[in-house]
Amino acid sequence: MSTALGSIGDVADALGLLPDEYATYGRHAAKIELEALDRRRDQPDGHLVCVTAVTPTKAGEGKTTTAISLTDALGTIGEASVLCIREPSLGPVFGIKGGGTGGGRAQVTPMETINLHFTGDMHAVGAANNLLAAMLESHLLHGNVLGIDPLSITWKRCVDTNDRALRRIVVGLGGRLNGSPRETGFDITAASEVMAVVAMSAGVEDLRERLGAITVGTTFEGEPVTAEALGAAGSMAALLAETIKPNLVQTLEGRPALVHCGPFANIAHGNNSVLSDQLGLKLGDYVVTESGFGSDMGFEKLVDIVCRAAGLVPSVAVVVATTQALKHHGGDPHGGVEALECGAANLAVHMALVRRFGLECVVAVNRFPGDDPAEIEALRALALEFGALAAEINDGYEQGGEGAAGLAEAVVGAAALPKQVEFLYSLDDTIEEKLTAIATKAYGAAAVELSPAARATADRLTSAGLDRLPVCMAKTHLSLSHDPALIGAPMGFTLPVRELRPYTGAGWIVALCGDMQTMPGLPASPAAFRIDVDPSGSITGLR
Repeated sequence: MSTALGSIGDVADALGLLPDEYATYGRHAAKIELEALDRRRDQPDGHLVCVTAVTPTKAGEGKTTTAISLTDALGTIGEASVLCIREPSLGPVFGIKGGGTGGGRAQVTPMETINLHFTGDMHAVGAANNLLAAMLESHLLHGNVLGIDPLSITWKRCVDTNDRALRRIVVGLGGRLNGSPRETGFDITAASEVMAVVAMSAGVEDLRERLGAITVGTTFEGEPVTAEALGAAGSMAALLAETIKPNLVQTLEGRPALVHCGPFANIAHGNNSVLSDQLGLKLGDYVVTESGFGSDMGFEKLVDIVCRAAGLVPSVAVVVATTQALKHHGGDPHGGVEALECGAANLAVHMALVRRFGLECVVAVNRFPGDDPAEIEALRALALEFGALAAEINDGYEQGGEGAAGLAEAVVGAAALPKQVEFLYSLDDTIEEKLTAIATKAYGAAAVELSPAARATADRLTSAGLDRLPVCMAKTHLSLSHDPALIGAPMGFTLPVRELRPYTGAGWIVALCGDMQTMPGLPASPAAFRIDVDPSGSITGLR
């Protein structure tokens, strides 16, 4: 969809940013200087509105579209609203999912720029990650003064492309001048700890400190080796000095949007940067932020990790649901109300998780063209029956902000109610207790089962005093369980945890569950097949 956009300077001015508090990237994007947040530290915060969803399906639930249209709708009803979402990764853009800028009349723009190279943030994260890998290899080659055990190295390279052939590779071939052969691999950039560090940093000084705290392996004596010890943290910080600044763009309706950082929610923590949220809360009365995938994924991590670490307090959660998704979870994607009612058990689990965190739940029934009105009304009724404070239809795809006005009114009402945010676990719990709390309270599991390797790592991390870190689960997003084939609301299963990775810079422990990989692969018919450039230089097929 094409539309005439105002200059990004006009958007910045309307937000109250001073001319020296932002730097433009062309006419339609800008980097916001961190001084803009420092100048507003003493101002009261607005309301943080968290958009999440039922368990995703291949049809897509329109969570980003809902977040964008809700932001536009809040502006339409007279509220000062700011959108905070993640930057798209080239992996999904050229893979299955496609871009991450919404659709129809609910989009952030310019779509092609944001979905591809944007302001270079993704590339900078990859460069910093791979610089650390290169400096590690160089240290080993030039005498290994730190006494690093090559078999202990956990640091991987990264690339912002789905490429399953890079999951496991051998480096150092070609004789002594090129190092010694060692098995390693690649993660996708969204899963890099550097991405997590940028997203969680409170400022440049905090960024520098977190980068230095990244652990790459151990010495032969078992002592941790950090990026600081390798002398890499300063150069990494230099590569990220611009990246840490939030990016400002706009919706089709001219509402401000902060698009910053891009961690996936199934293999990383799945939320935009802390700095974007903090800045948005100072600039607007309502900040709409979207967490990746279902509430068991990005939303759980938003509350248990991000909000806990940054002191953010959500006001309300919006759970996006569609008739198509619930019929899928009912086992009959082409069925009617009966299949929807069966699959609604999945919605009930996600709503229950929101309330477990102490938040009010508003359900957004995202209407797709061709949806059966009877099924739409059945979904609304079920949501209210399950305890939703409100259940409103979202027609944002076709109508923009006007199509989400009822949802916006419900959100404003819910945000005004008192809330007491609770976490699923205490930081004083053991690592296994934290894993069990998430698995049983968020997923419906009966227990967790740690592999021998994961249990050994848990013991080592506990001995090192890292057991008080929160846990970031890496599991499939297609099921509440670890098995993508278990749709609906599976109960009583055992969640297998095969590996634990300490992210000492980001500040948590990653738990890889089931067969989850940190480097996705391309499908047989990737989105890349339809993307091209026409004779005028315009990009086609990107969505």
